[in-house]
Amino acid sequence: MTQPVVNAVTRIWRDGRRGERVAYVVGAVLFASGVVNAVVLLASGGTWLGPVSLRKAVTFGLSFGLTLVSVAWATSYVRLRPRARAGLLGAFLVACVAEVVLVTMQAWRGVPSHFNFETGFDTVVSMSLAAGGGVIVVTALGFTAAAFRSPGGLAPSMLVAVRFGLLVLMVALATGAVMIGRGVTESRGGDAQLAYTTAGALKPLHAVAMHAILVLPAIAWLLRFSGLSERARLRTVWLAVAADAVLTAVIGIEAFTGIPPFTAPWGLLALSGVAAAVLAGTVVFSLISGKSSGYLSASNP
Repeated sequence: MTQPVVNAVTRIWRDGRRGERVAYVVGAVLFASGVVNAVVLLASGGTWLGPVSLRKAVTFGLSFGLTLVSVAWATSYVRLRPRARAGLLGAFLVACVAEVVLVTMQAWRGVPSHFNFETGFDTVVSMSLAAGGGVIVVTALGFTAAAFRSPGGLAPSMLVAVRFGLLVLMVALATGAVMIGRGVTESRGGDAQLAYTTAGALKPLHAVAMHAILVLPAIAWLLRFSGLSERARLRTVWLAVAADAVLTAVIGIEAFTGIPPFTAPWGLLALSGVAAAVLAGTVVFSLISGKSSGYLSASNP
């Protein structure tokens, strides 16, 4: 199965638009910055906790790098005018870079990146991060609207995966906006520690919802290597969408009610566990079905 997938990934790069290839490279650099910061953090024995931990540089680099690549790839299937596509993806890319650079800079300075209004410079950084988040929300909304407005001749399975991946991404971004709003309110009120605690309670939802834009389209893409009919592939994608929706909803309920995910009531734990297992199962099924079907070939799109 490896060679056909490698060939297909190569074609994604070769056939990609210039803006998408730039996004892939920049996303890889951002991801690499997260890896480098992780190595430094491990080697230095620094803390993984708190608002001044180098952990933030790690998570922002990894997450934004992966998200930028995922959005660039998934939205390549969305029908858009060239200028609109370039404008949306370009703004999304710049905002992602700004978020990672500013957070990393503050982490290395040993000061909080968010909700930090101690000095004029720190205030500019905090407000710039909030503005960057706003740009990311607006551009993602533009991509989502385009995906629902113009199918673009996609196979139904990929269309469903891209549309719902973008919708769940919007949930993640909306959660991030709530986190910033809550944190700024508490910080401006004079309680910086409460700002981090209040915003931090929503992190699990933000994290879980952020990467549906990669997982769901990836499942649909892998299923293209199988001998399954489009109808069967669509059923599998809908199962993955349902599982992801349930998992996101449960984590959301826990986040907004202040319930830690790993100490939630057994009913919520069971529901989220089953949903996660089903979602993982669709990924495994997508891989196995391609390998066992005998349908894989280097020419498969």
